[in-house]
Amino acid sequence: MKSFIHRGQHHNADDSPLASRREFLANTGGGFGALALASLLTTDTVADEAATKKETKERIPSRAELNGGVHHRAKVKRVIQLFMNGGASQMDTFDYKPELIKRHDERVEFGLKASATGVPGPLMKSPFEWKQHGETGRWVTSVLPHMATIVDDLAFLMAMTTKTNVHGPASYMQNTGFTQPGFPSLGSWVSYGLGRLTDNLPTFVVLPDTRGLPYNGMGNFSSAFLPMEHQGTIIKANAPTPISDLFPPKSAAFISRDSEIAGLKVLEELNRQHQRQRPGDSRLDARIASYELAAKMQLSAPEALDLTKETGETHKAYGTAEQPTADFAKSCLTARRLIERGVRFVQVWSGAGGASSNWDNHGNIPKELPYIANMVDQPIAALIRDLKQRGLLEDTLVVWTSEFGRMPFTQSATGRDHNGGTFVTWLAGAGIKAGMTHGESDEFSFKAIKDETWSYDLHATMLHLMGIDHTKLSVRHNGIDRRITDVHGHVIPDVLI
Repeated sequence: MKSFIHRGQHHNADDSPLASRREFLANTGGGFGALALASLLTTDTVADEAATKKETKERIPSRAELNGGVHHRAKVKRVIQLFMNGGASQMDTFDYKPELIKRHDERVEFGLKASATGVPGPLMKSPFEWKQHGETGRWVTSVLPHMATIVDDLAFLMAMTTKTNVHGPASYMQNTGFTQPGFPSLGSWVSYGLGRLTDNLPTFVVLPDTRGLPYNGMGNFSSAFLPMEHQGTIIKANAPTPISDLFPPKSAAFISRDSEIAGLKVLEELNRQHQRQRPGDSRLDARIASYELAAKMQLSAPEALDLTKETGETHKAYGTAEQPTADFAKSCLTARRLIERGVRFVQVWSGAGGASSNWDNHGNIPKELPYIANMVDQPIAALIRDLKQRGLLEDTLVVWTSEFGRMPFTQSATGRDHNGGTFVTWLAGAGIKAGMTHGESDEFSFKAIKDETWSYDLHATMLHLMGIDHTKLSVRHNGIDRRITDVHGHVIPDVLI
């Protein structure tokens, strides 16, 4: 690292006593030292931005009398977001269109720019059987038989829309509110606005698809211009080592608990020396806090990620022991364990980048969609039931979404192209009016036509449930007061109790 930021000014790190401290940390305490060093570099900007009113507006701490909210009473304390990366097909899952069925195989003119990556073909009805479910009579196809059983617990946004039908920009928009990179994700804003529920685990955790990261990679969970401590912490729930560098490597047999303690004593001495030389510099407290989190995670993270603590009945309900559900099921079960232990925002991803074996079904809807849907259907239904049974749904919000939907006409023979015009999102949990439907797409599920909902509205609603007025959670960046909803966004009262 060539420089560090100090109250908006850049200084050469080689001229600072911190340079030698960083070298010391990089070589002390094995995995702990590396993690602490990363936190040190991260928190260099934390106090800088928070201390400079010209750059960052002062935040109001969450208050007990508002149930943890900052602007009004909060109904939600934590969020699990289930992101279907690639563009989940709305007319093959939740958006029932009799007219599309009736006019199957007809050619309809949708305009020259209707198709994103190919030439529009004829209309194609869903190849899957539709049935109504629950007391609400929600239409769901046979591709999601397990989610069909929980529809009465869900509130549907049937007219989600976005500015683009390109994966990268659309994924950015659904996660950050902007189609360009360089803006904080919703999880980062929640972490920044509300802070921690626990000192033992990160505030914002990302559980990626075991096959790889989504489109845009880590840009989807970046803290951007917010302090880096608020970016998503990636945990690979299905990997032998879920968190990198938390413990020393096995090859470092010379590292012991005693040597770590000795190193920390030296570090404390250096910190105090640094504090004496720089009276009034508040960054030291932030660094110490990051060291403490790293140390506490060595004890708390292994327990939180240990799925063997769960009953056989729970594992069976989620589907952790069989394919194709095992990997996503373990992520969903891990998400539940994390929010139980105080993680505020957990993002669970389905689908890596690419059009094969993902939600990006360009080639063959009858073959490709069941493949990916079967991975997530049972675990998601089990998650909602598990949260409900444990009483966690009383202060937890679950959101199922994608970056866009798919077209009503064919691409290739039986595939569907990207569609930013309309797609489906559902919500469940605290403050949500179960069984509610908001919005409507046209007769072919091509475009939103009634009560269209943007990422701005979804984010505003989620923040509202957490006790935050989205118009007041902003940061001064490059001369502009930036917020997750830009200059847009309205809370969606239809889906709220």
